[in-house]
Amino acid sequence: MNNLQHRPTYTVLDHTADLALRVYGDSLEELFANAATGMFAQMVDLSEVPLTVQRVVSVEGVDNESLLVAWLSELLYLRETHREAYTRFRVQFPAPDRLEGVAEGGPWQAFERPIKAVTFYGLRIEYQAGGYRATIVFDV
Repeated sequence: MNNLQHRPTYTVLDHTADLALRVYGDSLEELFANAATGMFAQMVDLSEVPLTVQRVVSVEGVDNESLLVAWLSELLYLRETHREAYTRFRVQFPAPDRLEGVAEGGPWQAFERPIKAVTFYGLRIEYQAGGYRATIVFDV
């Protein structure tokens, strides 16, 4: 049996003053989708968000780490601009420096623990044991 099947999609890490997540995925696409899920799960109860809206996201970056920060930052911008929360994510990489994705969710007003920003602090995407792992620190 493959041990990766029992690996969580993300875990919350203890971090002073900020919020840190360790995110996992079998592919980069899955890693980026799980990072978005983990981020929004810290702000809202995902099971309560209606699935009435789809937002298309397109971002560019010089490497995978900058693409991850750009992706999550754009989702935070959409959250703030449209007062929405997102719970389902699809990601693809049409080029090494570009991400295209879709975020599904709906209107949401009360964010329990709003995240202000995604940081580059300690950000590292690693491939090991048949999957990807990243640690992301958020400013709350």
